[in-house]
Amino acid sequence: MKHYYEILLALKVGGQEEEIKALLERLEKLMVAEGAAVEEIQRMERKEFSYPHNHLKAAYYVNVVAVLEPAIVEKIRQKLTLLEEVTLQNYYRKGSAEAAAKPKAKKRKKQ
Repeated sequence: MKHYYEILLALKVGGQEEEIKALLERLEKLMVAEGAAVEEIQRMERKEFSYPHNHLKAAYYVNVVAVLEPAIVEKIRQKLTLLEEVTLQNYYRKGSAEAAAKPKAKKRKKQ
C-alpha cells in the first residue's frame, strides 16, 4: 500500500541558483527511479543549524512530498546517504494514498 511521505533534506550547496536547481532535479530523478511519485518539492531556503553538523553551520532545506511504498523508503535513504550534498534527512509518513483518494462520507445530523 502506498503512503504519502514528507522527506525533509538538508543540503550542502553553494549559493548559485543553477547549482540548486541541478541538485533538485538529480534528487527527483533518483527518487523516481526507485519508484516514488514526487508530487511537490518545497524549497525552504538556507537556515543555520543550532550547533555545527559535520563542520557545517548552515544548510539549504528542501521538503519533498512523494507517494511511495514503505519498502522503497529504505532504498531512497541509502542512496541519499551516499550523496555528499545531503547532510541530513528525515522521513515522515502522512497517511495512505488510497485513503486520500476516496471521498469522505458526510456525517448525518441526528434529529
